[in-house]
Amino acid sequence: MRKSFTLWAAFVTIFLAVGAVFAAGGGMDGAVEKQPLNITAVIMFLAFVAGTLGITYWAARRTKTAKDFYTAGGGITGFQNGLAIAGDYMSAASFLGISGLVFMKGYDGLIYSIGFLVGWPVILFLVAERLRNLGKYTFADVASYRLSQAPIRTLSAFGALATVILYLIAQMVGSGKLIQVLFGLPYEYAVILVGVLMIMYVTFGGMLATTWVQIIKAVLLLSGATFMAVMVLYKFGFSLEALFQSAVDAVNSSPLEKHKEVVEKGGDIMGPGGLVSDPISAISLGIALMFGTAGLPHILMRFFTVADAKEARKSVFFATGFIGYFYILTFIIGFGAIVLVASNPEYLEGGSLIGGNNMAAIHLSQAVGGDVFLGFISAVAFATILAVVSGLTLAGASAVSHDFYASVLKKGNADEMTEMRISKIATVVLGVIAISLGIAFEKQNIAFMVGLAFAIAASANFPVLFLSMFWSKLTTRGAFLGGMLGLLTAIILVILGPIVWVQVMGNESAIFPYKYPALFSVTTAFVGIWFFSITDNSERAKQDRAAFAAQDMRCQTGIGAEGASSH
Repeated sequence: MRKSFTLWAAFVTIFLAVGAVFAAGGGMDGAVEKQPLNITAVIMFLAFVAGTLGITYWAARRTKTAKDFYTAGGGITGFQNGLAIAGDYMSAASFLGISGLVFMKGYDGLIYSIGFLVGWPVILFLVAERLRNLGKYTFADVASYRLSQAPIRTLSAFGALATVILYLIAQMVGSGKLIQVLFGLPYEYAVILVGVLMIMYVTFGGMLATTWVQIIKAVLLLSGATFMAVMVLYKFGFSLEALFQSAVDAVNSSPLEKHKEVVEKGGDIMGPGGLVSDPISAISLGIALMFGTAGLPHILMRFFTVADAKEARKSVFFATGFIGYFYILTFIIGFGAIVLVASNPEYLEGGSLIGGNNMAAIHLSQAVGGDVFLGFISAVAFATILAVVSGLTLAGASAVSHDFYASVLKKGNADEMTEMRISKIATVVLGVIAISLGIAFEKQNIAFMVGLAFAIAASANFPVLFLSMFWSKLTTRGAFLGGMLGLLTAIILVILGPIVWVQVMGNESAIFPYKYPALFSVTTAFVGIWFFSITDNSERAKQDRAAFAAQDMRCQTGIGAEGASSH
């Protein structure tokens, strides 16, 4: 293990050295020559990489069993896990994307913050405790607890992998663009670097290394965002009213094309309707964000890292607080960027923001804290991506090794060390897939991938998980067919919708008129599960229903949860 780790560390060091040469020479891509190399950012980035590699080495020496690898031995406290969940959830899309939406659309950008946050009470009151009492390593343990293992675990593994891969592509493309703009590195090199580090963290350190990378990243991100928000408010005498009024005035005189469009349409950045203009889209987006949060495999997996259900509840309580606080900060950061960045020619180029609207928070960090703080936020943004992709990769690898290989192929009789080896192989394969697709999708619109990831989680994962815990009449046939219907409906409607059908494929008009399919796909999943369950009179269905009472007892009491496996 030590020799392998040393070889990997040497490999990463070589990559970093090559990257430094590229950066010093301006890189291979002419687009990155416009952005001068930020020495502070590179130093902080290298310090973070060195620190996390040290954590991975420490975790590798303590990761000896499957429980260590998947759940850090169940030894993470509720507070630590809450921070780690926040670190897992506060992705680059949240930090850069939501602040960029607020920068571009004003008040309406908050709809994503609210949608992401509203999912947490669902997890706190309905899912967390029952999940911890029933499961072992993944949410498929719970979904298949009283149902037939093979079909339900296969469906859950497929839903988890689809969610993870789509989420990974978005994060990898985001990392490539971020490092391309901030560090002057070539896009391809940036994506490969993220992939190599991600594979190292998960392969050698497992959940323990991933957890501590997420905790450190959460602390850094919350600290940096707090400083930015405080500096913005300081410039306006800590008056939100003054900040909002200045933002309205700034948009009216802004040289940015996006802001001119808002003014020309008679819009108001302090009013709704800029992002979602019809009620069906608003409801559909809300359902995707709320139920999708409660169906994300890398988030649900974190509840098995704590000792018991009480600590699981604490995890969600702390995570909700940290995430809610963070989204308030992104709102202030977005409006601060409208005032301090949109009218500053240093950050503009041809009527657009340098690097795109998602770079609003990055440019604001330089406006309020200079090059040193820009370097800090740049490194934190990179740390954000690394932490999220590590959690995603571990969840995907677990779906392959624990849910599919050990439980379906080996029918629960897999050797523990072999299962861990399969998981590590899956990690490398997922890393290669993420790197390849990240490079392939560089020029594509990746917004639909994030939406599809949440739609799949809400349509395939959440209904089966939720009804398996709360509905006594659920059967294997109902869960499998209904879940598959939800999954396929989500994928098909996104492909036929305006983002893929028109923007990506170049057709004139969309077959399905709405960007967000969750209202239809989640409804299809629940109705399908209900219908195929109540019409199921097989012997298997009778066993599924009869097992509910024992499952419900364990759900609520936790008796037999520690060390017991599902049957």
